[in-house]
Amino acid sequence: MQTKQNWKIVLAILTCNVVLMSASYTMLIPFLPLYLMKELGVAQADVNMWNGAIFSISFLVGAVMAPIWGKMADKKGRKIMAVRSSVGLAITYFLGGIVTSPEQLFMVRVLQGFAAGLWASELAIISASVPMEKLGLSLGVMQAALTSGAVIGPLLGGVLAEVFGMRASFMIAGGALFTISLITIFFVPEPPREAGDTSDRPQVKQRELLRNPVIKQMLILAVLVQMVILILQPIITLYVAQLRGSMDNIVLIAGIVFSLGGIASSLSAPFWGRMGQKKSFGKTMYMAMGGAGICLLIQAIPNRLMLFAVMQFVTGLFFAGINPSISAVLANNTGSSVRGSIFGMLFSAQQLGSMAGPLLGGAVGTYWGLKEVFIVAGVIMILTSTFVCSTRGNVY
Repeated sequence: MQTKQNWKIVLAILTCNVVLMSASYTMLIPFLPLYLMKELGVAQADVNMWNGAIFSISFLVGAVMAPIWGKMADKKGRKIMAVRSSVGLAITYFLGGIVTSPEQLFMVRVLQGFAAGLWASELAIISASVPMEKLGLSLGVMQAALTSGAVIGPLLGGVLAEVFGMRASFMIAGGALFTISLITIFFVPEPPREAGDTSDRPQVKQRELLRNPVIKQMLILAVLVQMVILILQPIITLYVAQLRGSMDNIVLIAGIVFSLGGIASSLSAPFWGRMGQKKSFGKTMYMAMGGAGICLLIQAIPNRLMLFAVMQFVTGLFFAGINPSISAVLANNTGSSVRGSIFGMLFSAQQLGSMAGPLLGGAVGTYWGLKEVFIVAGVIMILTSTFVCSTRGNVY
């Protein structure tokens, strides 16, 4: 059994890992279209098609593979699956820096989808390593680390691409992921198993887990929440330009405005984790979802950029409470022996949401309007909040 000091050390190490992981994932986003055009020779007329295909294919493959890797984590060990993923991702990022055609980069992203699952592995390790009374706080800290990396990554990626070149940025991201592998190998212990839980114990089938209504509900909510988080991605730059009335320096300004939500989430995630542990994760979840939904609806109202930026920050404060609560409910409703499977399924659900969000946002923005994207997103979050509020007595 791990000592009190040990779980704190594991949490600190995994928090650093997650910051590096998230920054590595997101640091290439600002210049991927430019990389396709300037380094890989894609015509400007075709860049949106290639960018969309290359960006989304790893989500699709990752969604298919995540439950498989999760089941293997339960059987072979969570640490070895984390190392598998971080090494695989490091290799694919190195390959991304040496490709010479968009077809090659597409195949690299396919391989990246097969290597995915590091976040799910980190969640499985931490949920089995910390005392249950510290689970909410720990998941909140991990969520804050994930969001912090997502804020740092695009800013860092833009600077590195400017100073060292776009290909070098792939290499640096690969180096960060390889560093995660070494840290995990040497400093992260395999989490303890529950009494009677052995590697040769008969495995619970994932379809049996899905018969649990709580698990099924949480996975559906994970898809919807991730979809809403990414629904703004295709239209945020255009919406900021519309509010500002100018396209000058729009990429930089839109990036700053978009990052405000991430900064707010990083600050508030530990608070939501503690609140969930103290009050209940059901109450935390529906309050965070409802608050996020109302804020999204309000974001459709402002005609001034400053007001929109303020609401972007406030929205981020609420979003920080959702995913840690979902993770905590899943952990509380499953045994340690299936944590790898359950977080693999959660990762798969989030990958599906990541694919659906930009597609829905682009469609609504094109056929209805940019403000309507925020209205659709807000309505979805309010409906999910209402659902959780009405069922949480059966969940917690």
